[in-house]
Amino acid sequence: MRFVCVRYTSGSSRREKAGRRRGCKPMARETEIKLRINDPKALLRLLKKLGARPVGSGTGRVHEWNVLFDTPQDGLAKHGQLLRIRTETPDEKSRSKKAMAGKRVLLTFKRPIDESRAAASGRPGASRHKVREELEVEVADGTVLAKIFEGLGLRGWFRYEKYRTTFRLPASLKWAKELLVQLDETPIGTFVELEGPGEAIDRAARELGFSKSEYVLKNYLALYIEECRRRGQEPRDMVFPEKN
Repeated sequence: MRFVCVRYTSGSSRREKAGRRRGCKPMARETEIKLRINDPKALLRLLKKLGARPVGSGTGRVHEWNVLFDTPQDGLAKHGQLLRIRTETPDEKSRSKKAMAGKRVLLTFKRPIDESRAAASGRPGASRHKVREELEVEVADGTVLAKIFEGLGLRGWFRYEKYRTTFRLPASLKWAKELLVQLDETPIGTFVELEGPGEAIDRAARELGFSKSEYVLKNYLALYIEECRRRGQEPRDMVFPEKN
């Protein structure tokens, strides 16, 4: 099976250079928050006003099919860890030849960052953002990888889907240089994920009309379980209703 490294989110370039001199890789780090969106059209108007552009070709809208894996004893979940296979497929309106070539499968591993290391990093505001260690690679065949996991005793125990459109703000906004604005349409509502440096996340949230008290740090599994409890439903997989 072919693996291609596509993302390694880390600290500052200064720390990366220091790590290379010591012969070690920098710790991968993902910093993000979610915002619950009650009026998606109003949000899109705000993004347009800020000069945001979709990443990728066409509309930039991508369908994501996600499968979480764990041991039969829930060994990963008990330690706050996540192992996921994600299949990304460009939305029909984005399906130019170039867009279809962009279909990909990603393997992601996430785990909590040690609090002592986070404090030592000197990054302000870690408590108000969700900060995790993240490793991600692109794989050639998600089906084969899933069979390998099953052969190792892992099981695909939760599946969820959503449509994601990723935006970047214009280069003229220097503060937003490393920021991603990700609009997620899910079976439990619409959310925006802001991912990047903490200061940029806070600035973008303010520009979009949100306060820190409205930050959501829970993952989609936790939000889905909460929604099922609110509706009095048994949690299963977080998927869209089948079209008749």
